[in-house]
Amino acid sequence: MRRFTRTLAAVALATTVVAGTAGWASGGTQRAVTGPPPGSTAWRADGVLGRELPDPARASPQQVHAFFRGLSAAEKQELLERHPLVVGNLDGAPLELRYRANARALQASRDPRYTRLAAPGRQVLAFDPRGRGQVAEVFGDLRSARHVSVVVPGSDIDAGTFDRRGDVYGTPAGMAKSLYAGTGPGSAVIAWAGYTTPVGVGLDAATGDLAEAGAERLARFTAGLAADGLPAPVVFCHSYGSVVCGLAASGLGATDLVVLGSPGMRADDVDDLHTGARVWAAKGDSDWIDGVPHVEVAGLGHGADPADEEFGARRVPAEDAEGHTGYFAPGTDSLRAFAAIAEGVSR
Repeated sequence: MRRFTRTLAAVALATTVVAGTAGWASGGTQRAVTGPPPGSTAWRADGVLGRELPDPARASPQQVHAFFRGLSAAEKQELLERHPLVVGNLDGAPLELRYRANARALQASRDPRYTRLAAPGRQVLAFDPRGRGQVAEVFGDLRSARHVSVVVPGSDIDAGTFDRRGDVYGTPAGMAKSLYAGTGPGSAVIAWAGYTTPVGVGLDAATGDLAEAGAERLARFTAGLAADGLPAPVVFCHSYGSVVCGLAASGLGATDLVVLGSPGMRADDVDDLHTGARVWAAKGDSDWIDGVPHVEVAGLGHGADPADEEFGARRVPAEDAEGHTGYFAPGTDSLRAFAAIAEGVSR
């Protein structure tokens, strides 16, 4: 009987995806951007320092950090000027150097999608122009922060929509800014759009291929933060981003993992995530995600609903969050709870 029920749910999910009901809509298939940063071939061949540079495809963030720790300021600047896209995206490199490298790469770009990101004063911690573009931006003083949060977005996010003016709290920049404004001194928030997201909510969003690629990139990113001596983060994961976080959970080194508007985490329950982080879940009464079958059968769907009591996550109040992207809206119970979790008050 259970198998029959799961099969019916899988059929319902497939129908939902194809027909565009319950909030799903058609979307084109995306090819995930993976591998080392752009320009890595030239970086590996560069003998400017008279020694071998760490291979971006093989060196761990800890090895990268040790390499840069042994360089003089002049040597760091030389590498930044010669290889801004590598230095800016090299997890484990000092964040101050990455800011400068990405500012240089953005200023050199002629793509109009990146004009706003190139504005002075923005702290861009990662910038990869390949594909639809990927970016991570910091709000606050990350170096001195006692509490660090990372926001992972869902579908339809790339470098061009990272901080779009419409649906602000559905963007990583909007979510991160709102969370940062709700926390006190000593906190910093990173908006991380560092993976290829689904476009629309079609088959890409119903399967785990893009999430698997994103999970590897997210785990390496947080390992880079740790290698650079930053506090263990709280990770907030919206919509399809919660699938990414579920697959990455065991390797994030997070203190807390917070999912909102989640279609599932590719896990049956909290224990199945294999993480020591506290796991939290929020789902608003008007979120269309509640109409998506929470199953995983034959590669479709992402498993159990993290907001269900049986999953074992701590529940975040979100009754007043409007729709699928209202969780970080100012004045909501969910944002107040998120800020408390980010600052360690709810632990």
